[in-house]
Amino acid sequence: MEQATKKKLTVAAVLGAMGPGLLAALSGNDAGGIATYSSAGASYGYATLWMLPVMALLLIVVQETAARCGCVTGKGFASLIREKFGVRKTALAMVALLIANTAVTISEFAGIASGLALFGIPKTVSVPLMGLLIWLLTMSGSFRRIEKILLLVSCVFVTYVVAAFLAGPNWGEVALSTVTPHLIPEPSYVSLLVATIGTTIAPWMIFLAQNNVVDKNADESDIVLQRIDTTTGSVIACAIAWFIIITTGAVLHPAGIEVADAADAALALEPIAGEFATVLFAAGLVAASFLAACVLPGVTSSAVCEAFGWERGADRSWNEAPVYRGIITVIIVASAALVIMPGVDLFQIMMSAQVINGVLLPILLVFLVFIASDKHIMGRFKNSRLWNVLTWATIVLITVLTVVMFVLQALGY
Repeated sequence: MEQATKKKLTVAAVLGAMGPGLLAALSGNDAGGIATYSSAGASYGYATLWMLPVMALLLIVVQETAARCGCVTGKGFASLIREKFGVRKTALAMVALLIANTAVTISEFAGIASGLALFGIPKTVSVPLMGLLIWLLTMSGSFRRIEKILLLVSCVFVTYVVAAFLAGPNWGEVALSTVTPHLIPEPSYVSLLVATIGTTIAPWMIFLAQNNVVDKNADESDIVLQRIDTTTGSVIACAIAWFIIITTGAVLHPAGIEVADAADAALALEPIAGEFATVLFAAGLVAASFLAACVLPGVTSSAVCEAFGWERGADRSWNEAPVYRGIITVIIVASAALVIMPGVDLFQIMMSAQVINGVLLPILLVFLVFIASDKHIMGRFKNSRLWNVLTWATIVLITVLTVVMFVLQALGY
């Protein structure tokens, strides 16, 4: 086994293994994530940058554990939950996941509409067209093709790197803020810190990280390669968030401009940083929302079908997996329709999703750590003592932050 692992550690093997971890982590930088990072930079400058290395570590712990479980068992997360915890708990988790992910998908279509509106395209045109494109892509019948296209779309995140350099920040100040914890005793600042971590690790990302590894037929000999993939994806995803905060922190914070969403941030950049910076920011918003909108329906449907033993997978036809393809279709159509309907409270839908995700994530992480620590399931690849400490620390931190988030929301922050 060791020889097989060493043989695989070549540049070609590492590049070939890239994908699941990158997609899972980058998909988290969606419309809600960009809005959170933009608001953090605009409101507090570089004062939240120190959280990003912490976020990267938390993300690596969760993603690596999920990917390792997939490599060892050859099963998705939902299947392992059913086997270890029973059908009833699995059903409750799947219902919550379905509701939350549909709400988040709605927010992705709202992000697409906001981003393309900056280019003069009304939502009545952009949302149906992008919805059709997303549906055609997810129905294309090839997991590897879908993965390659989505990884190509992810390259648009480079726009945020370019935008950060166009903003002309003080890089010495940026570096110092990144390594120096900075706490501001204000409820709004604490709320932003909580939101920053909450938008980085979402329940659906655990299912995506594990299912993608299974769909690629990775096994125990691929664990080292998948660790490289998950670590790389987590670091890149947090680096993108870092550049977004730098951009708005350098341009909007000194001008005293606060923003409510990513589209606001893109518009606010223009008079100060120039039209090119606005175009880059808006393009990144559209690409990020598109990426997450492509991923979320498939992840949700895959988890639900796996939990109840139904056929699933992008490679399955309508005849082979009608429920899998049907759930994807319903989520995409319902989400797109709600976004273009007048009078729909999209903010309330997104807040509801945040509440459900806040409750669901610690529960799923507890499921994950028990599965990963079970020698009967994982054999010699079960969690080490150090990894268990890191995972439980992550669970405790996220649980505490979730409670803080609910308290702050109740207080109106």
